[in-house]
Amino acid sequence: MGIKVLLWLVLLAGVVCIESKFVVYNTSQGIVPGKLNVHLVPHTHDDVGWLKTVDQYYVGSNNSIQVACVQNVLDSLVPALLADPNRKFIYVEQAFFQRWWRNQGEIIQHVVKQLLSSGQLEFINGGMCMHDEAATHYIDMIDQTTLGHRFIKEEFGIVPRIGWQIDPFGHSAVQAYLLGAELGFDSLFFGRIDYQDRAKRKNEKSLEFVWQGSKNLGSSAQIFAGAFPENYEPPPGGFYYELNDDSPIVQDDINLFDYNVQERVDAFVAAAVSQANITRTNHIMWTMGTDFKYQYAHTWFRQMDKLIHYVNKDGRVNALYSTPSIYTDAKHATDESWPTKTDDFFPYADSANAYWTGYFTSRPALKRYVRIMSGYYLAARQLEFFNGRSSSGPNTDSLADALAIAQHHDGVTGTEQQHVANDYAKRLSIGYTEAEELVASSLSCLAQSTSNIGCGNPTLKLQQCPLLNISYCPGSEVDLSQGKKLVVVVYNSLGWKRNDVIQIPVINEDVTVYDFEGREIESQLLPPASAYMDLRNYYVRAYLGQSPTETPKYLLAFSVSVPPLGFSTYTISSAKKPGAGSTRSSVHRFQNSKKYTVEVGQGNLKLTFSTDQGKMINYVNSRNLVEESVEQSYSYYSGYNGSGKTQNSGAYVFRPNGTFPIKPEQVALTVLRGPVVEEVHQQINPWIYQTTRLHNGKEHAEVEFIVGPIPIDDGIGKEVATQITTSMVTNKTFYSDSNGRDFIKRIRDYRADWDLEVNQPVAGNYYPINLGIYMQDNEKEFSILVDRSLGGSSIVDGQIELMLHRRLLLDDSKGVAEALNETVCVLNKCTGLTIQGKFYFRFDPLGEGAKWRRTFGQEIYSPLLLAFAEQDGDNAMSSHVASFSGIDSSYSLPDNVALITLQELDDGKVLLRLAHLYEIGEDKNLSVMTSVELKKLFPGKKISKVTETNLSANQERTEMEKKRLVWKVEGSSREENKVVRGGPVDPAKMVVELAPMEIRTFVIDFNPESLRYVFDA
Repeated sequence: MGIKVLLWLVLLAGVVCIESKFVVYNTSQGIVPGKLNVHLVPHTHDDVGWLKTVDQYYVGSNNSIQVACVQNVLDSLVPALLADPNRKFIYVEQAFFQRWWRNQGEIIQHVVKQLLSSGQLEFINGGMCMHDEAATHYIDMIDQTTLGHRFIKEEFGIVPRIGWQIDPFGHSAVQAYLLGAELGFDSLFFGRIDYQDRAKRKNEKSLEFVWQGSKNLGSSAQIFAGAFPENYEPPPGGFYYELNDDSPIVQDDINLFDYNVQERVDAFVAAAVSQANITRTNHIMWTMGTDFKYQYAHTWFRQMDKLIHYVNKDGRVNALYSTPSIYTDAKHATDESWPTKTDDFFPYADSANAYWTGYFTSRPALKRYVRIMSGYYLAARQLEFFNGRSSSGPNTDSLADALAIAQHHDGVTGTEQQHVANDYAKRLSIGYTEAEELVASSLSCLAQSTSNIGCGNPTLKLQQCPLLNISYCPGSEVDLSQGKKLVVVVYNSLGWKRNDVIQIPVINEDVTVYDFEGREIESQLLPPASAYMDLRNYYVRAYLGQSPTETPKYLLAFSVSVPPLGFSTYTISSAKKPGAGSTRSSVHRFQNSKKYTVEVGQGNLKLTFSTDQGKMINYVNSRNLVEESVEQSYSYYSGYNGSGKTQNSGAYVFRPNGTFPIKPEQVALTVLRGPVVEEVHQQINPWIYQTTRLHNGKEHAEVEFIVGPIPIDDGIGKEVATQITTSMVTNKTFYSDSNGRDFIKRIRDYRADWDLEVNQPVAGNYYPINLGIYMQDNEKEFSILVDRSLGGSSIVDGQIELMLHRRLLLDDSKGVAEALNETVCVLNKCTGLTIQGKFYFRFDPLGEGAKWRRTFGQEIYSPLLLAFAEQDGDNAMSSHVASFSGIDSSYSLPDNVALITLQELDDGKVLLRLAHLYEIGEDKNLSVMTSVELKKLFPGKKISKVTETNLSANQERTEMEKKRLVWKVEGSSREENKVVRGGPVDPAKMVVELAPMEIRTFVIDFNPESLRYVFDA
């Protein structure tokens, strides 16, 4: 029997050997009309930092955490594409591609350019990273995209045309219309939408749609968009082909065991038909790849070659190598009418108890650092332009790169491992250091006497204070008792005149402040609270490795007035006699033993506090006659600490396990009064300290908080929130911003696109806030503006809630594999992170709140930039310009326009972006067409050419409009309000028109003879 079996096997082997032959796989198939076309899109998703740092991911180090090497991906990609001209691949993250490109020789660079030219390799999205869409500010989104797009254009002459936001955790309206349509993209694809929304869209075949993200720009800024059926990976059925993946390969060698061609073809067809059943038209896309795949690209392409070959021989469906561009064109060619989508895709949940709303607040210190650096980068580029970009000296490039990388969806989100968060902060610090040098030298040069042409060695040696937020500023903490003077240069990066109050630490008691015209101005000395000094001493030691050498006796507050895009200089000196000069604040302490009400505020705005409750109880503005009962409180959510497969609260997910009010343990109020500012200090509990501040002449309240270290001795993670409660009747409705730009209406426990099943009544109603949040009733509006990205909501009618800080003890099993438990270590002793921050609030009559939100929101984003110099003698500023504006002295930008980019490019041209700040109907006076006079924006310079471009300045606007695909939408026969945009720029008049919510981008050429500025001083 054994001999017969053996003989049969030998004979069978002989037959097989005779039939076996070399197979040339036919991968040339294109689109076949009338068949189901399966577009195979080979891709890798390369996080610009997450479990490893950006450089560790690139070189492939630290593999004990994750085996990933982007360098291997790109190295192996080139020969894999050369092996078959039909193969295709898309690449996204330019932070990685630029690193790789710089290290390639001429031959490989030439080959890559050919692959790009032929369409085998295609850049998609094209930014430095795949930025987040919740915790990012729209200016940062624009900047990081522009950095990548301009590199691609300059190096390869290519303009990306597809948006590819496949991994961010929810998607914003601003992404769709601004970072999609206004870039010139023809489509936008993404992976993550709410599980309930996805289920409904599958049933309705509406995973693909036309997204009208702007209610102001309407169809003129719409974009074709697609949410993937599951995620951005291959479809179910086993189609993963990395070396270590366990999917079955296509084994087509009949000489070998496990021959499975028909089995794999059947699996392919089944998966294709399944997806086709939830997709309109006869085109579906398969995303063939995922995180850091194609380490050895041939393993993927070998299997896809076989699949395309055998599936097409089978004939039931048509398989082809494709890209999102080819897929988009195929969809457009079907002439289908598509459903529409407005607003956004927040919040995002992937299961009933997994709302990804915790990351809106995670790592609040990093979020604040990113926001500070963003405003600083905007100002630094202006000064770099005013003084002339240097080819050899310090510039803003390093800060630009660091900020771009930090916008990654596992960067500013706070969802990276701690060592990666440290790396982002380190890069920002390095970038800031170089930009700081540029800012100091530029301000010094601009402050030189106007008789000097050029600026070789400025005499004003300016110092800045990046730790001023914790009251540490060596530049201002100088001894003035021996006749020295402190010069304070205050720069305003906004396009309109700004009046504000600055507050700096000083070590002298009797000081006098003089303005830029030499007049003594009112100033106030405030005794620093012990909570601020404790924060200062601990964190200076943590950051700098040494304790402060001085202890400031006071914080000096005074009002400043600064021209648009310019600076004013203030001088501080020792008072001529004791007791003269600055006014010392009067200090009043109120215990809770007796019931008092304390009123603060000298101007129109007054707040009333109850001493026995230790709380604010009333708000009144005598100018607009708005009065409202208002109470602020703190609470914490205990993070869900489950076991096994239970969903925990973590870096991504907010899953509360109960709400616990924080009752003030020491309700004593300390009130500081003076001519410039009045403050109410409260120690809420041992780890929360708060100052409520009213500046004279301002009609909003500023709340400064210190939160932390959050105690975890009880083994429970905590998520700390503050609530501001009013008597307003708000009917579940509130409004939150989209990336600091448009405001979107929110209704508690409601989604416009589907019938929401409420599983998490708190986490499921949280939204990202970058600018602010407001609510309204029939009479008034209540607005809160924030100083960084965070999460917030209106969980109770008449109340707004902000989440300020999170400290959690368990991972939420969403990939980061680390608890969100930030600590700071000094001398090998580590404590939980303490954060310091501010929010601002104000009431307005109904319909009048937008002006404060928009104007003051710009002031928060672009704080005054301070620089200090110590000088001897009475004539400290006699040889310097005391006040300067980079624009015509008779001009300022309209109140409804912000200058969001003014940057000299490497070729000497200037990149200019102007943004209308208001939506249609938002303000009766400011929601209108407005204009900017370029000649007055650039005095002393002769403009030779103004070229309007798309948002990222990589193509002319007219060319973009010509190429734009026009999509049919369901119900499009209905009349749409005509969208109004600013008209072309007349080369003689040089006036730019801006319609509500419009952003216009220009590249400006100047005549060579006007290379250096002539300023009005």
